[in-house]
Amino acid sequence: MTSKSVLLCLAAVVSSAAAQQLPTAPESALVKAVDAENAAAVALLEKIVNINSGTMNLAGVIKVKDVIEPDFAALGFKTKWVPMDQLTHRAGDLVAEHPCSLGTGKCGKKMLLIGHMDTVFELSSTFQRYSIVPGTNGRVATGPGTADMKGGLVVMLSALKAMKAAGVLDAAEITVVLSGDEERHGDPVSLARRDMIAAGKRNDIALEFENAAREGGLDGTDAVRTGRRSSYTWKLETTGKSGHSSGVFGKTMGYGAIYEMARILDHFRTELTEPGLTYNVGLLLGGATSERNADETGGTATGKANVVPPVAIATGDLRTLNEDQTIRIKAKMEAIVRDHLPATSARIEFGEGYPAMGVTPGAEALLARLQNINQTLGYPKEVVTDPAVSGAGDISFVAPYLPGLVGVGAMGAGAHAEGETVYLDSLSPQAKRMALLMYRLSQEK
Repeated sequence: MTSKSVLLCLAAVVSSAAAQQLPTAPESALVKAVDAENAAAVALLEKIVNINSGTMNLAGVIKVKDVIEPDFAALGFKTKWVPMDQLTHRAGDLVAEHPCSLGTGKCGKKMLLIGHMDTVFELSSTFQRYSIVPGTNGRVATGPGTADMKGGLVVMLSALKAMKAAGVLDAAEITVVLSGDEERHGDPVSLARRDMIAAGKRNDIALEFENAAREGGLDGTDAVRTGRRSSYTWKLETTGKSGHSSGVFGKTMGYGAIYEMARILDHFRTELTEPGLTYNVGLLLGGATSERNADETGGTATGKANVVPPVAIATGDLRTLNEDQTIRIKAKMEAIVRDHLPATSARIEFGEGYPAMGVTPGAEALLARLQNINQTLGYPKEVVTDPAVSGAGDISFVAPYLPGLVGVGAMGAGAHAEGETVYLDSLSPQAKRMALLMYRLSQEK
C-alpha cells in the first residue's frame, strides 16, 4: 500500500469516527449497564404481562403499579399513587419525581416521562398470558400489552436503572406520570389527566414510552414519531315530520330524518377532504323510532317502508393532525349540519377526547438529538412515522406546553389485537437510546 493510500485510509477512519460521534465515558457506562440489565428486563416484562390490567380491571392496574413502584423508589424517585376510582371510575395515576441533586432547575432540561399501566384486554378476553413465539429464536414474545405498553414500562425502567448504575441519574430532574386508563380514559378529562397536565406545565421535554413499529417488520428499521392525531367523538341527530310515504319530498312532509342524515354524511365525505383527516361513522340508526343503548355500542330502530321516518341518529369519531385543523373541521361540520333539507332539523355534539399533538420545531429538534444518538450507538437513523397512521395518546394532553417524542418504548406488532407481539431485541436498543438522550438533556443548560 502506498503512503498516499495509507493517508486516505486514515482520513476515512477519522471521518467515520467523527460522523459517529463516539460515546463519552459516561455514555459507554450507560450502554454497558443496559446490557447487564437486559435479562432482568425481560423477566420483568413477563411478570407484568401476566397480570391482567384491562382498563376496567382497576385491581389489576393497581397490581402492576405495586410491582413497578418499588423500582422507581429504589432509584431515588419520590412516588405517590393518585386514586381516581371515586372521581372518574378508573384506577388512577402513579406519579414519581426525581429531584435534581443541585437544586430545582439546575440539572439541564426537566424531563417528563409518560406511560400507562392498562391494556385493552379485559378479564373477559381469552388472551391473558405471556409466551415466546415459536420459530423466532427467542426474539419475539406475545401476550396482552407486551408492546402496548408494558414493554415501554420496561424500557423506561431499564434506561433509568442504567443512569443510576452509571452515576448520572442524580444530575437529572425527571417526573414520571403513568396513567391507569390510557386505553379508555375516564371523564371528565380535567380530572383524569390532571396530574399529567400539571407535570407538562413544569417540565421542558416529554418522552412517551408507548410502542413503535419497525418499518419492514422484525428485521426492519426502527421507527419513532413526532406527532399524534387527535381522537374525538361526535353524535349527530336528525329529525323530520312523520307520515305516509306518499307525501315525502312535498312541501308539508319534507324529506324526513334519514334523507337529512344522508345529506349531512355525504357532505362530510365530499367537503371535508384534507391530508391526515378522517371522520368515521361507527353507528347509524333511523326510522319511526331510534334509540342508542346505555353504553352507545348499539341500539334499536323501528320503521315501515311506507312511513316517513321522524328520527335518525349517528355516532362517529374525528381524527386530526393538529388542533388548528380540529377547530376548522368542527366549524365546517357544524355549518353542513345547519343547512337543512325542507321540514327537517339536525344537531351535532362533540365529546371529550384526545387532542392532537401537532409536529412542531421543538419536536423536530428533539428528533435531531435522537438521530445523533443513533450515530453514537452505531444504529441506523430511525424512520419517522407519519402521524396520519398513528393513534391518539396521552402525550397530546401536554403537547401545548412542551415538545416531545412518541413511541420511544418497545417495538412490536398487532397492538390491541389478540396475538399482539413485542420484539424482545428492541428492549435493549430502546433503553440505550433513551438513557443517552436523557443523560445528554440533563447536561444541557
